[in-house]
Formats: sequence, structure tokens, C-alpha cells
Amino acid sequence: MKGRVGFLFVLPAILVLLALIAYPIVYTVYLSAVDAHGNFTGKNYVNVLAPYVTRQAFFNLIYYVGGSIVFQVILGTLTAILLNLEFWGRSAVRSIALIPWVVPGIVAATTWAWMFHTEFGIINYMLAGAHVIPAPIGWLTNPATVMPTLIAINVWKLFPFVAIMVLAGLQAIPADLYEAAKVDGASFWAEVWHVTLPQVRPVLVAVTLLLVIWGLNGITLIYAITQGGPADLSLITPIQIYQLAFVSFQFNGAAALSVLFFIVAAIIVAVYIRVIPSNLGAAR
Repeated sequence: MKGRVGFLFVLPAILVLLALIAYPIVYTVYLSAVDAHGNFTGKNYVNVLAPYVTRQAFFNLIYYVGGSIVFQVILGTLTAILLNLEFWGRSAVRSIALIPWVVPGIVAATTWAWMFHTEFGIINYMLAGAHVIPAPIGWLTNPATVMPTLIAINVWKLFPFVAIMVLAGLQAIPADLYEAAKVDGASFWAEVWHVTLPQVRPVLVAVTLLLVIWGLNGITLIYAITQGGPADLSLITPIQIYQLAFVSFQFNGAAALSVLFFIVAAIIVAVYIRVIPSNLGAAR
């Protein structure tokens, strides 16, 4: 009887989940397997994989997400270690460090787009004024600089999240470990390498997984700044799906690409969950 009552309480939540999550997934799979007339076909997958732009968008996505995560984790961890030290005004510095993370994505994207503008951007103005560059650089239009620039903006946006999570993990490290390291004559960076990093490794594993998931699904920064240009050099798969569906109105092709992207993303996440925690446990 108690089980039935409990089920009745959670039934509304289950129905909402089915309506908002299960049904869209099932319908997307169905849409990917039919043509515009509702006839089952496998051509949607072939047609969406055939263009070179699909492969380019996926490689851009891996480059963008991978490059962002590496620097987000490194910069966020170093920031957390510095914010964990005792110094005057530490609370204020911690609050200021969180600003990039709490700024809405579209606001950050628009601001950085103007800052990196070729003619009117403050970045070129400052670099040219300091005689670092002889002429303005098209940061967002040059094929050699567009993706590194977008990665830098993404790192700026999310490294505070890594910092605050790692900082929370640092608070749980026993002081005895640092005292023992000091007795052994360890320097500050030796303590960081042999005490701090091993203790916060589980936090880094979880944070990296979140960054992977967010990175694979995030389109706000790139779409607001370049919309995938120039010449699709900053196009990533989620933006390609959006453009297929809502710009070209190729809903069946967009659904097919969505299914393929979901499978690839699920494999990446599953491998990460399987391999990294196992290696972490073996290291311990």
C-alpha cells in the first residue's frame, strides 16, 4: 500500500519527464528515419554525412571543446590554489573571480565580439598602441586565429566554475598532510604536486565530465560571435544541427545528425566515466 502511495506521488513528475524528454527523443529518432512524406528511409543519415562540412564541424567541435577544457582545468586549478592562500582581501578577490561565470553567456559573447572587432575593438587598439602589432588583426575573421580566440573566450567564461569547485575540494584536505610535507622539507610547488592535486583529483574528474557535457552542447558563444564563420571554420555540430533545422528547414536531416551526435557524445561520456575513475581507483 505504501509503495502505491509513493508511486502516485512521483507519477506527475514521471509524466512530465516523459512529455518533455522521452517523447522528443523518440520523435527525433522517428523523424530521422522518414522522409518529408513520412516514408521510412535511411537516406537522411547518408545525406547528412556526405558533405565535408559535417566532418569539419565535428573536428571543430573536438578542437574547441578539448582546447577549452585543458586550459579551463589548468587555469581554474591554479586560481583555486591561489585563492586558498591567506592574504588580505581574499574574500573580495574570490567574489571578483566569479564574475566571468555569472555573466550571461550572450552578454559575454557580445562584449567579447566588440572587443575583438578588427577596426573598433579595444584589443587591437591596445596592442597597436603598445606597438605589439603593426596593423589590426582580424581575430574573428582570420582562419588562423578564429578558433583560438573562441577557445580563449570560452576559457575566460568557465574557468571560475572550475576554480570554485576545486576550492571547495581544497577546504576538505586535512592540514596534517601539509604539515607532514613541510616537515619533510617540501616546497610550495612540491606540496601542490604531491599533496594538493592527488587530493582534489576526484573533484577534477567530476568537473571535467561536466565541462565535456556542457562543451558538447554549448552553442551560445560561437553562434553569437561568429555564427560558425568565416567559411564554416568555427562551425560546430550543434550549430550545424540548428542551421539545418531552423535556417534550411531540413528537419529530417537535422534529426538524423542529432541522433548521430547523441550517440557519439554518449560514447565519449561513457568512455570517460569508464576509463578515468578506473584509473583513479588504480592509482590509489
